[in-house]
Amino acid sequence: MFQLFLKEICDKYGLAIACTHKSFDEYVNKTDEMIDFHKKLGCDIAGLGAMPEEYRNIEKIPEFIQKMNVAAENMAENGITFAYHNHHFEFEKMANGQLVMDYMIENGKFDFIVDVYWLAVAGINPAKYIRKMGKKAVVIHYKDLAIIGHDVVMAEVMEGNLDWDDIIAASEEAGSRWAMVEQDVCRRDPFESMKISYDNLLGKGFC
Repeated sequence: MFQLFLKEICDKYGLAIACTHKSFDEYVNKTDEMIDFHKKLGCDIAGLGAMPEEYRNIEKIPEFIQKMNVAAENMAENGITFAYHNHHFEFEKMANGQLVMDYMIENGKFDFIVDVYWLAVAGINPAKYIRKMGKKAVVIHYKDLAIIGHDVVMAEVMEGNLDWDDIIAASEEAGSRWAMVEQDVCRRDPFESMKISYDNLLGKGFC
């Protein structure tokens, strides 16, 4: 089985499998299989990377949340936390002025994988929003936002414009279980980018 093979490799090198990303269809229609998958990995946070395209409009959000809640409750009964990863489109305003993301937090029975870059792209202060989410911010994706010419680009942690002292403090205050460096697009070799973020976080007391 793939997950057993993967766990053996991670165990060999002392790596914890902290969180996954699987598809919405698998979580909703194959919940028992997903529970078994995560148990075999030894991973207790099941992540959804983004809502499917068909749910990305205001009218469909309640249906999306309802389906997520059913999966989240089933997983919670088996010791697994279901968590949703945000981008920027979840910060569209609804008719009543409420942000879609706030509506999801208020009505969802799941937690969140908070991406600080996408918060900033959406015009949201990352540290302030992490504090607002509190214990629902179980994982924080760390990547920086930089301006190159006229473009907004992803950057290595502490190589852009985000306030990392405040983000790190907010992550600690919220009791987030994991901070994960993630950089979808690199302007250099990805392993060099990873080392830059790693070294910068070491300087902030990470280990």
